[in-house]
Amino acid sequence: MEQNDHLLAEARRYGYIQGDQVWLRAFMDLPARQVGQVKESEEASLHYFAHRFETFRAKVEDLLQKIEESENKGSFLMKALHLKEQVATYDGLGDFESLHRRLSEAEDAIRVTIVRNREKNLATKINLIQEAEALRNSLDWQTAGEQLKEVRQAWIKTGPVEKQLTEELEGRFHRAVEDFYVKKKEFLAEKKQMVNRVYDRYRDLIHKSEALQNSDEFEETTKKLKQLQQDWKEVGGTLPRKQANDLWTRFRAAHNHFFERLKVHINTRRTEPTPGDDNLSRKRALVAEAEALLNRPMGEAVARAKELQAAWKKVGPVRGEESDRVWEQFILACDKVFEMSALEHFIRKRQAGGNEVGSPEEQVTNRIQALRDFIKYDKQEQEVLEENLGKLSSAPSNDAFRTMLQGKIRAFQRKIRTKNDLIELLRKRLPA
Repeated sequence: MEQNDHLLAEARRYGYIQGDQVWLRAFMDLPARQVGQVKESEEASLHYFAHRFETFRAKVEDLLQKIEESENKGSFLMKALHLKEQVATYDGLGDFESLHRRLSEAEDAIRVTIVRNREKNLATKINLIQEAEALRNSLDWQTAGEQLKEVRQAWIKTGPVEKQLTEELEGRFHRAVEDFYVKKKEFLAEKKQMVNRVYDRYRDLIHKSEALQNSDEFEETTKKLKQLQQDWKEVGGTLPRKQANDLWTRFRAAHNHFFERLKVHINTRRTEPTPGDDNLSRKRALVAEAEALLNRPMGEAVARAKELQAAWKKVGPVRGEESDRVWEQFILACDKVFEMSALEHFIRKRQAGGNEVGSPEEQVTNRIQALRDFIKYDKQEQEVLEENLGKLSSAPSNDAFRTMLQGKIRAFQRKIRTKNDLIELLRKRLPA
């Protein structure tokens, strides 16, 4: 009963009956307006429209409560504006002016929040743009690609900014991202072309070798095949391991076939010594002396190795595949001397006062460990060179640099092989 009396009192406070019509009094700058007609009785009609106002007020209260509790207040702006517009047209009797004021206050607060959020969004998007622009020229495609994915997800999750800035920011961000992926696509396409060129070059050398493998022009063909071997080394580039192994197997098979035939041919020729045979004997003698240098004091061994290298240059050429074999033996023997000399120098510097301590077994173990450390550093250098070679474009202007990198890689491979041989030699000095 008290509730009905209250509603009736509120209805008479904000409305009145004129004839058979129910009117809402003027408020703010809005004139009085008809909201309905009297049907059963004046009191029932006033009570009805007061109850309608309460229903509308409940909607406003519910919206204001949601705005208060929500972190994303901006999502309620349009609902607040819609209810605010209804204040001027809703058929009911009550304090519409207070509802209009509260909705206006909520609208102002939401707009302030939106401005603040857009300022934060602007700062966030500028940072994301800078991150994307910093990655656009990266050559580390995998790492940079993963980072860009994270940046793009963060961009999507970041709210809007002022409309006049949206187009410019979107353009900068997407240009940076697009630049990266365009360059990545171009790199992969260029890499594929380079792989195809490398493959075609190897195939060409194989075909030339197979065309020569049955030749009876032994001297001339030997020169041609050795040049093809040199050309093979200088091709550069990388291929999948299985594909590279298959190509090498075919190439080597053609050369082995010819040189086996050459060996038979040589054995059937007259047996008296030739100048080439004498050169081979002299070079084999130099190899034997070089291989024995590790048994001499290091100072003498290094000096003698240099003398042997000078003597090697004065010996004439050796024919056939034995030329490469004897050269490999000689250079490996000299490398072992120089590497062992460097190892001993390292050990002396590491010992306090220059005097080595420990049992003979411990001394050998120290040298083996030092060689392993050197190998690790050599492999790191080799990996850096191979990585740089892999990133190098196939442009003709890079040919000299590519050749230099390939030469350095081969040098490190030889260093590593020599150190491993020295480790095996030192292991034999350890007690069983």
